[in-house]
Amino acid sequence: MLSSTLTRRLVLGFCRTSLWPAVAGPVVTRGYRGDSPEPNMIEIPLPPWQEKKNESLDIKRKRLLYESRKRGMLENCILLSIFAKQYLESMNEAQLRQYDRLINEPSNDWDIYYWATEVKPTPEVYQGEVMDLLQEFTKNRQMEQRLDAPNLEYLDKSQ
Repeated sequence: MLSSTLTRRLVLGFCRTSLWPAVAGPVVTRGYRGDSPEPNMIEIPLPPWQEKKNESLDIKRKRLLYESRKRGMLENCILLSIFAKQYLESMNEAQLRQYDRLINEPSNDWDIYYWATEVKPTPEVYQGEVMDLLQEFTKNRQMEQRLDAPNLEYLDKSQ
């Protein structure tokens, strides 16, 4: 039997020589590699983010609420879902577009978290009213307990 290391090298070598050029194609501006020190790790290409045109504000708010709750990491799930609960309904169309781009264009959720907590500088393309709101919200000046995403009962307007 082949060792797992040898098998992995054979598979990676095959992918690089035969499949990778076809997969990578022109999509090289957006990808996720992770923080692995592995020099032979393949970067996974991601399709470019595109704003959803002709989407009603109500549908956009609902989609953004869902996307704020379902993140790749728990920290952002909690932070963004509570932020969305507090601010989404009062955001105008331009602010909703900014928020949409902010949470959907970057391929790494840790970047969003570091920008929101001001650990890393926010790239110019994501700076604006919404990022300012998020950064201020993240400071949690009222010292609210934020341990979990909010329940969804507040969405039921029939009560």
